[in-house]
Amino acid sequence: MIKKLLAFQAVLLAAFAVTGFVYAEGEADDPGATGGYGCDSYDHTGGDCSVVWYKYTYNSNATSANPQTWIPSATNGSTLWGEAGNIGKVGDDDLGQLFKSDQEQYGIKSLLLKGKNSSGRAMVFITAPNAERTFAVYLGAALELVPEDLKLEYFQGYDYFHIEGYLVQNQATIRRAVELAKEAGCIISLDMASYNVVESNDAFLHDIVENYVDIVFANETEAKAFTKMEPREALDEIARHCSIAVVKVGKDGSMLKSGEQCHFIPAWPATPVDATGAGDTYAAGFLYAHSLGMPLKVCGEVGSIIAAQVVEVVGTKIDSPRWKMAKAE
Repeated sequence: MIKKLLAFQAVLLAAFAVTGFVYAEGEADDPGATGGYGCDSYDHTGGDCSVVWYKYTYNSNATSANPQTWIPSATNGSTLWGEAGNIGKVGDDDLGQLFKSDQEQYGIKSLLLKGKNSSGRAMVFITAPNAERTFAVYLGAALELVPEDLKLEYFQGYDYFHIEGYLVQNQATIRRAVELAKEAGCIISLDMASYNVVESNDAFLHDIVENYVDIVFANETEAKAFTKMEPREALDEIARHCSIAVVKVGKDGSMLKSGEQCHFIPAWPATPVDATGAGDTYAAGFLYAHSLGMPLKVCGEVGSIIAAQVVEVVGTKIDSPRWKMAKAE
């Protein structure tokens, strides 16, 4: 039976700079803006960015875009999942409409509510030689999502509920979301998003991981911020509080633990161009394999294979040849 996944995330426009060269200059209402690349990210948040990646052009009168979407375990994930949904909040503006229509184009059930502030934005810096990213984030309307916006019916019918950690700063909303997801019978997964989010929400994150979350994804800096331990010891500590712990260690791969099971998954061979989306794509593959009842080690291997495809392209849209290669592997 094909499973269904619901994602909970901040929705941001991201302007990219690569090794110092800014692709996008200016705001949408700036006549001097020339265009570039962007993404509906939230970590963008991912240390890991789950994004809508698109090329856009600006002029003094209009904004045009040709969007391509990736939502954590949803759109590159919609290639995997039978049905995916997304809950978030955007501004009543062109970008908000872009995000919604783009998600719908890719078959995602879009539950993007409208806030008073403008849609969120992020500045993303991609640096050589390893294509790592640094994010500066303005969450905008995303932070206006309140507990009263959420309804049990949004969660019913989904098997998995995936939380993007940037919204953890909105603690009351996150708590209501996990309560409703648990009531609806969802398996709940959490991507910790960034070490500074973990540090500033330490007690709250420990509480929801202990009481609601089934699967935790963290990179090594996030894991250290959460446990005050190095990655291997952090894996053991996180696994004490949830069913499955995943600690990603970049080019060295990932570590998984569930009960007495423990596995190291090497990074799948790749020639990285842009690491944006690697962590979220890993989660997409992992959760998809998990939904099929695959062994823990296989879940990690599927995540690693798919993540290796996305780092070889600019943005987060895996092309058809790479999808075929990933499926063959």
